[in-house]
Amino acid sequence: MTKTALVTGGTGGLGAATVTAFLSAGWRVVAPARPASVDRVPAGAVAVPADLLDPAGAAAAAATAAAEPRAPLKAVVNLVGGYTGGGLIADTPVEDFEAMFTANLRPTYLTTAAALPHLVAAGGGAVVCVSSRAAVAPFPGAAGYVAAKAAVLAFADTVAAEYRKQHVRCNTVLPGVIDTPANRRAMPDADHRRWVSPAEIAATILFLASDESCPTTAAHIPVYGQS
Repeated sequence: MTKTALVTGGTGGLGAATVTAFLSAGWRVVAPARPASVDRVPAGAVAVPADLLDPAGAAAAAATAAAEPRAPLKAVVNLVGGYTGGGLIADTPVEDFEAMFTANLRPTYLTTAAALPHLVAAGGGAVVCVSSRAAVAPFPGAAGYVAAKAAVLAFADTVAAEYRKQHVRCNTVLPGVIDTPANRRAMPDADHRRWVSPAEIAATILFLASDESCPTTAAHIPVYGQS
């Protein structure tokens, strides 16, 4: 039987690689995206216009993902997020600090909360959240981002604790700097050999969503690339 994965952030570099990896493995993939970006969802996925900062948008995406009886929803992959750096903590406006929680934690919470009843009804499944190496190894000038990604990590561990008995596992991937065109433009002088490719992260996410990872929950998986 075919399974369905709900993959958020499917229009970005990591998102496109993840959607493609799941499609190649035979999954039905539902990829919500803002209406203006729906045409950027990789071909083969079910594109759903949705604002994942809105509870109604997250609920609609989850409902679409669970709507095919021949392909039950068995995985939720939370990739939506954002990064903004700036000054040190004392120089960071609270509005900028809180904006990182809105960008990174809110869609992860809303999507997961909307999808969990469907996962439980399907007999269990996997939730995969994407945090960041910064959550466990902070760097200066990004307090909001670091704290928000640490919150994603804590939220994922809570999902694992609350839903283990319902056969839902939840694990977190902690990438280093992802090798995307946008990051290369932003950091042209960086050593790109130390970055991790979207395909490497996508392969890890696919494993965590697969039956092969069933014994694993509440794990924090570093994907840092070559040192």
